[in-house]
Amino acid sequence: MASTHDWITNPLGVVDGMFATSQSNLNFDWEAKAAEFFKDHLKEKDSHTLVPSLNDVPLHYLKPNSLVKFRCFIQDMFDPEFFMKVYETVDPSANAKVLRCGKYLDVTECGVDFQSRNTVTAERQTFYCVPIPGENTWVKDSYATSSQARVVPSTSYVPTRQKRSYEDDDDMDDMDTQPQKQPQSGPQGPTEHHSNSDSKRQETEAPSGQAASASHLDLNFPLPGESGPSCLVKVYEDWDGFKLNEMLEVFGILSVSPALSALADEKDGSSSSADPTELMETAEEQRVHSPPASLVPRLHMLYARTLPHNNPLLPPASPEENSDCSSTLSETAAVRTELLTYFTHILLGDALAAEYLLLHLVSDVYTRRDVLPLGKFSLNLSGCPAAASYTQRLYQILQQLVPSSFYLGMSLQNMNQMRLVPKKDYVANRLVSGMLQLARNTSLFLDETQLEQGQLDTSGVQNVTALGNLILWQKVDYDFNYHQMEFPCNINVLVASEGRSLLPSDCQVRLQPQVSPPHMEEYLSSIHMHPQASSQLNKFRMYLSATRRLDYTISDEMTKAVEEDFVDMRKDDPENISAEDLHRLLVVARLLSVSQGQTSLSREGWLRAKHIDMLRRSRMEQHQRVNGNEP
Repeated sequence: MASTHDWITNPLGVVDGMFATSQSNLNFDWEAKAAEFFKDHLKEKDSHTLVPSLNDVPLHYLKPNSLVKFRCFIQDMFDPEFFMKVYETVDPSANAKVLRCGKYLDVTECGVDFQSRNTVTAERQTFYCVPIPGENTWVKDSYATSSQARVVPSTSYVPTRQKRSYEDDDDMDDMDTQPQKQPQSGPQGPTEHHSNSDSKRQETEAPSGQAASASHLDLNFPLPGESGPSCLVKVYEDWDGFKLNEMLEVFGILSVSPALSALADEKDGSSSSADPTELMETAEEQRVHSPPASLVPRLHMLYARTLPHNNPLLPPASPEENSDCSSTLSETAAVRTELLTYFTHILLGDALAAEYLLLHLVSDVYTRRDVLPLGKFSLNLSGCPAAASYTQRLYQILQQLVPSSFYLGMSLQNMNQMRLVPKKDYVANRLVSGMLQLARNTSLFLDETQLEQGQLDTSGVQNVTALGNLILWQKVDYDFNYHQMEFPCNINVLVASEGRSLLPSDCQVRLQPQVSPPHMEEYLSSIHMHPQASSQLNKFRMYLSATRRLDYTISDEMTKAVEEDFVDMRKDDPENISAEDLHRLLVVARLLSVSQGQTSLSREGWLRAKHIDMLRRSRMEQHQRVNGNEP
């Protein structure tokens, strides 16, 4: 039985041992046994925390050919490739032939007998994976803190100075395209150091040559200003079970062989006699599909699990598996009350808007009926103050509560110039990412208060249309030049505006401040929770993620009661009550129920949904009466 040291530091040794055994036992399925071995070990309690993570540990601290993990997002899927699963080498000195295992390798050993009848070729798929777009700093820090992996720096060079981890650069990322800067998510904690007993997040200065090369390499991150590792993940089995834009935690064998870059250069050089057009296309595709392994490592997948969420405070499967999460659900009413109070302060004393904000944050597309996504609840928060960067401070606060988010300032320049929709590049044979290529349950904050007078050009109109389709149908139509391909998504969209948004929404709430602080910035700073209040923040974070994942049903009895009630509502006000209103009420009732930890609709829940909707509509009507036709 391999020790922990062996199967993590030398996984190829485990694989080679099983392959060698298969040579003397013809019935031994070494491939299945190898995959099962690592899967079983990683399922043991806390064993996955012993595996170093590409998200937390700089590449030069990781041992080549060791077992590492990567919490990532499938940004693109390349064409399948062939490799030598089994090959034979010749030892000239001994005049002997030896069978070798080529699985989980990029480069074979020297002395391959290419004429051997024992050679077995196989196919594998390659995924281009990047860190989860918009993943917030508290998520990264929490994952890194839970790591028990032991790593030591490579001896290939001596680090010259300490600096923050490459993923900590989130605080310096663009919240918007230039000239705006992303608001910081909060003060950073102290930098921690790697040692034999500590693998917390820390970064040292990379060699200057690597840094220079990285600046010329487009890592194709969906969001601007993001940093972190990208990786080519080699998949050997069941790759059809993975989908573009899925979040994964991949466990695999790290490959950073310098020979990969040499082979790429050699291929480019050997194409000198080719047609110039063909050469240009081949070189571009080669550059994208075979980047230097020192910058884009290869990860040969041994085991992977799809992540339904990326909240490190919850288990990846079901919330009931974790006692801390179960405790949060048992205290749902208390946590909900505390969170509503917090949101009420943030929204300037508006308790109704606070309740709708909470419902928005726990919404989730739980299924699709034909083309209609059920469960979505996009929110237009209108009446937002334009002064004192109120919307940006609001985003900062929400950023500390949700695992992934992105702020998009809808200035005229941005709408005309930014690329929201991914597009296929046939020359490089890759999918060029866009800002709407996001993971499920990402909170997209659209700041319409940034929009000024002016003209949208063709690109701007297309971007606004893409945002509208995202909100209405939870889909993004990727541009494949000659056609569009529809990709479903599950993104929580919050539009902050002064008047009614030019974008559609499932619900508009007019902000009605109850307090008018003379110094808005100081007021928001006073209620902004800092990392020191981590215990309270973690309660809110667990609550928001756990409640949105609860199963929910409506009994036949309640269904009949709702139908009868709706008929009565139509009789009382036939002009203003429509089928869309019923759908919205049912969504609000569902969200009210799960936000209270309830898995079925009660009579009280239905009446509460009707009540807050009546208050919201009355507020909108009153505002229109006071301000004429202004929304």
